[in-house]
Amino acid sequence: MSSPYNSDTYPLPVSVAFSGPDNTGKTKQIGILARRMGPAATSAGPLDHYDPRWTAIKADGMARWWFETGPVEEVADVLATSYLERSRHPFSAPVRLLDRGIPMLEASVAATVAVRDDLDAAQAADRARLLLAPYETDLRAAEESEHALVLLHCDDPEEGTRRSLAHEVTVTDIYAAYQRHLHEQIHRLVVEGRFPMAIRISNRPTVAIQDEVRRRLAPLHPDVPGRALAGVHVTALGGMSESGKSTAGEYLRTQHGHARLKIGYLIEDAAGRAGIHDPYRLGSVVQAELIVDALDRFCQAHHFLDSVSIESLHDFDSTTELARMLGPHLTIAYLDASEATRTRRGTAGAQDVADRDLVKSARGADKIVSIAHEVIGNDGPRLELERRLDRIALNRRWPEHQPSTMPVNALGLPVHLESYLAEFLDRTTGLRPLIDLLAVTGSGARGKYQHGWSDLDVLVVADTSSLDEMRQILADLETELGGVKLGMTVLTRAECRAGAITSRLLHVLALIGSGSLVPLWSTPGLALPTPDAATDVAVSLRDGIQAAIEIRRQFLKGSPDLRALYKVTALLAKIQLRFGGIECPSDSDALTVLLDATRQDTSLITTARTEPLAAEALALLVLQAWLDTLPGETR
Repeated sequence: MSSPYNSDTYPLPVSVAFSGPDNTGKTKQIGILARRMGPAATSAGPLDHYDPRWTAIKADGMARWWFETGPVEEVADVLATSYLERSRHPFSAPVRLLDRGIPMLEASVAATVAVRDDLDAAQAADRARLLLAPYETDLRAAEESEHALVLLHCDDPEEGTRRSLAHEVTVTDIYAAYQRHLHEQIHRLVVEGRFPMAIRISNRPTVAIQDEVRRRLAPLHPDVPGRALAGVHVTALGGMSESGKSTAGEYLRTQHGHARLKIGYLIEDAAGRAGIHDPYRLGSVVQAELIVDALDRFCQAHHFLDSVSIESLHDFDSTTELARMLGPHLTIAYLDASEATRTRRGTAGAQDVADRDLVKSARGADKIVSIAHEVIGNDGPRLELERRLDRIALNRRWPEHQPSTMPVNALGLPVHLESYLAEFLDRTTGLRPLIDLLAVTGSGARGKYQHGWSDLDVLVVADTSSLDEMRQILADLETELGGVKLGMTVLTRAECRAGAITSRLLHVLALIGSGSLVPLWSTPGLALPTPDAATDVAVSLRDGIQAAIEIRRQFLKGSPDLRALYKVTALLAKIQLRFGGIECPSDSDALTVLLDATRQDTSLITTARTEPLAAEALALLVLQAWLDTLPGETR
């Protein structure tokens, strides 16, 4: 029977053979890929479908026949015949997925004779080749028709054997010996080049392995999807009735750009595609696989997504399997609220909440708290819930960074300000530090400090419990400032990690995280979040809006504050450049770059600090550049 895909119109069909020791996930990976590809792929099924002798073998006990009663010549013949018959089977889809490729036949026979005849690896390999010699020509042709991929636990056969056996409930001495020899033979074949594609699964989750499988196979046929949930993080929301899951999902959608999906929709969508009429009667493993399949399709169709929330987790076993499949790509967030709070929130009365709780408890929904990555108490105000969700969302997007430090004298500040900072640090960072971090910001941090023009801007990270003592220290040292205006901002670690800060302070954290701004002191081990560049740019828009308004306020004064007008003009220039991917910390540099880009005269910049007319003219040029980005009015 000829293949229906042998035509010049379509790409030639391909066979992909997944090989590897036991418990490396071959069957699971084939199943995930086959379900995802739908009619474009088919699984060839188990080898025992291809030789009628397997029925009697299994009836009498396969392990006994394999290792004891069946002559090794018969074992080799049944296996070889099954492999060859499978290879001759016509294609029913463009991509055929095989569980164990031709090289696995040699490895299996070699491992079997090694156990039965107490042979070493080299002797067993020679004996296997001799047993398979009658089929050599056909086997070589069959192997050439397959694309061979092998899954390995790791590069060490001994450790791989240990991992394979760890998945078994019971292990006999014969089976353990067989696995040890099988690992040795497979690794030998890898070295000999019989498996062009080798994937080490290590401790990676199922979806990460599937992603690598697809990247390896995608060049073989256009129907193979290129990635599997690549770069997507899933936040799964659990909790009992009226615990706040919907509120949390909506907040993650509106404030953090998560796609918000219902688990019921995902299961039913994937089940419909697979022809499964009642997916809720299936086991928890299959339900988790259906969720992942639907997520995979949705995220490929919306390739710009990197964050998804799903709700609501009601089944403990499927949630456990979901965690196993997604690994670090999943955060399980359990919302925990008291019965009194949940009853009060229910709009249909206390009995309705109790009835729904009963159904959820029967599925183990209440046990999900034991495997949750985050447990959020939600009896308090909504603001508290949102700050916890902020922390969860930003933990992934804002990597933590332990800042380095530099000495005070590296800033190039006037001597009296260096002395002031050194004394302040000495009194706040002793045996019982009052602060966690101190950094000079603004022009003082860039070696651009100008006496009579610049302020001394300082960021301090500290708990509010330190405020009283810090206030006293500042009062004691005030005279040492010499009239310089001090702008000290105090934040807590929690505010930094939850992103509960202004856009300007977010930019400062981004500079510290990138190493562009180096603090003067940091408590050992302190790690602060580093806001991502996209967020840094996006939130600066509000500062740009405010700066554009402030320029006009200053302009309409009878006598504008020259310094304030110059500073806000420079800020508006910096923000406009930031949207073009240009970062200019220096006021004069930012103004110069912006005016050059708009082909304006830059000579105003040198006189705008001292001449009101120049400052006003400069401000109007920068303001107009901002306004030119807005669509014109239609009349």
